[in-house]
Amino acid sequence: MKNIMTSLCLALFIISASVTITLNFRPLYYHDISALKIEETSGFSKNIIKKNYDELIDYNQFFHSGKLKLTMPMSREGRIHFEDVKRIFDTIEIACVITLILSCYLVTTQIRKRDLRFLKISSIITILLPTIAGIMTAVNWEAVFIMFHKIMFRNDYWLFDEALDPVITILPDTFFLQCAVMIILLILLGSLLCILFRSFFHHKFMI
Repeated sequence: MKNIMTSLCLALFIISASVTITLNFRPLYYHDISALKIEETSGFSKNIIKKNYDELIDYNQFFHSGKLKLTMPMSREGRIHFEDVKRIFDTIEIACVITLILSCYLVTTQIRKRDLRFLKISSIITILLPTIAGIMTAVNWEAVFIMFHKIMFRNDYWLFDEALDPVITILPDTFFLQCAVMIILLILLGSLLCILFRSFFHHKFMI
């Protein structure tokens, strides 16, 4: 039972940490401003685009309080959607911290017992989930994107009107696809680390 608890805790930490790292990895978007020609497609300057993106990311930080203030105009529905997004990210960031603390304790306990089965289980979980997600994304990203929003949000405010919420013009679908790929790759990296640590400790205990 403790192995399963440790495995789930570690897997949840890897997943939540991957999402948190991706959310805060601003260089990806900065690169995309030019790579995806966001200036041309949105009609906004690079400075305006970068400023509004930074305002969104700053707003989604766990310790940020107060309402979202964008340089661009924003509708009531748009504001509600971003509030919903923040609640989701806050939950993920809280989960990341809690599972990190629990994982440190549980992993240390299991290693002291020389019981490494949890690393095998965690690696399997963190290989299966991103593999399934990756296949679904490769087959039909648009369907996955829509399904995700329908599951995560209680309304259809994520269907932006460019005239009322021009911020959507600086957030192309390709950028979200890249974020999904980055999350998947980070989770797989976490799985690889589990395998390497298991091999390391197994070898150490055999000496």
